[in-house]
Amino acid sequence: MSRIGKKPVAIPGGVTAKIENGVLSVKGPKGTLTMGLSDQVTYSVDEATVAVQPINQSKQARSHWGMQRTLVSNLMEGVTNGFTKVLDIKGVGYRATAQGKNLKLQLGYSHDVDIAVPEGIEIKTPDNTTVEISGIDKQKVGQIAAEIRRWRKPEPYKGKGIAYRGEFIFRKEGKKK
Repeated sequence: MSRIGKKPVAIPGGVTAKIENGVLSVKGPKGTLTMGLSDQVTYSVDEATVAVQPINQSKQARSHWGMQRTLVSNLMEGVTNGFTKVLDIKGVGYRATAQGKNLKLQLGYSHDVDIAVPEGIEIKTPDNTTVEISGIDKQKVGQIAAEIRRWRKPEPYKGKGIAYRGEFIFRKEGKKK
């Protein structure tokens, strides 16, 4: 039994959810999100909740159950509050600036790194060592944050690089004399 899957997802005020043609669409104050439905799980929408149940007790159906419930919960959270990831840049000369629909990174390479911001994602740089990524789709926000971080992962000796806010970087001791 899935402990997460058993709980129905509450529909917040100002949010509507409906199922049409195998697609769950959720509309809220921040926008509209859609999700394709799994055939291993049944969904039921009423006025206040969305419930998810497996179609049978097979291992595959039970494994989809909790994940599908979490995806529905992420849709509700996204259209009401949205999601934000914050990246911190550490290193001498490492900088980031948001320029319209592009993010320009200076990371010690011989060239600047330009990253195109996808539709539905907003990137802010409150200072030149902080990047705030926000949007209503949790997967897109996490994906663009991972792509930015991939350009210069934090290294263990000095901690230089791009790290998520709150991420622990395991530090190593340097060479001894």
